[in-house]
Amino acid sequence: MKYFRSLPHDKLTYTQDFYARVYDLVRLIPPGKVCTYGIIAEFLGAKSSSRMVGWALNCVIDRIDIPCHRVVNRNGDLTGKLHFSYPEQMKELLLSEHIQFIGESVDLQKHVWNPREQDLLT
Repeated sequence: MKYFRSLPHDKLTYTQDFYARVYDLVRLIPPGKVCTYGIIAEFLGAKSSSRMVGWALNCVIDRIDIPCHRVVNRNGDLTGKLHFSYPEQMKELLLSEHIQFIGESVDLQKHVWNPREQDLLT
């Protein structure tokens, strides 16, 4: 089980609840970056639980404190877009953060954020 710093950085979140850990990690994805369901699941020690990450985010899609729009599938596709108020909203939010697309997919080469490359572990 991995624990990591949550925002604000001076407070540590120590929870074993998977959904809460997903939310804490998604809050750390900076504007202009995206993360994949799989990267999140693997970082949380549940490599085969990408769908569970999606389920967790579907529960909080309308919460502005959790930037669900910054989570995409492994190909950069906006598979969560149907859970927003309208299907184009997810792409509009990403474009407002200057995320670039190749066709309908996020350019992961430019915008992927990997928590393993950050100083998040305690």
